[in-house]
Amino acid sequence: MNLIAAILVALVGLLHVYILVLEMFLWTGPRGQKAFGLTPDFARATKSLAANQGLYNGFLAAGLFWSVLHPVPEFAWQIAVFFLACVAVAGIYGAATASRKILFIQTLPAVIALLAVIFL
Repeated sequence: MNLIAAILVALVGLLHVYILVLEMFLWTGPRGQKAFGLTPDFARATKSLAANQGLYNGFLAAGLFWSVLHPVPEFAWQIAVFFLACVAVAGIYGAATASRKILFIQTLPAVIALLAVIFL
């Protein structure tokens, strides 16, 4: 994988680590509530659901980091394409069902990284 593509993939991975932290650990605090536009009552009521979402974001991050670190370039490429496609699809679904801003925060970076992986 090209260095620029690998950096972009790693950045998408770091974004998903940040989302994991927001959803698993900061959901009921001021930062989590602000990031997701939550009321304190809603945040408390949905804390376990958010933690589950955070865990899935962690799995996406792990897959992206795996693709950057894998020693076989052809397999690393396949891993990157798979996990970036997963991120993009999840972002499209989130934008359609939860908030349009997810399209720009999650989907757009994944698509840019995916294009870099495929074409660079």
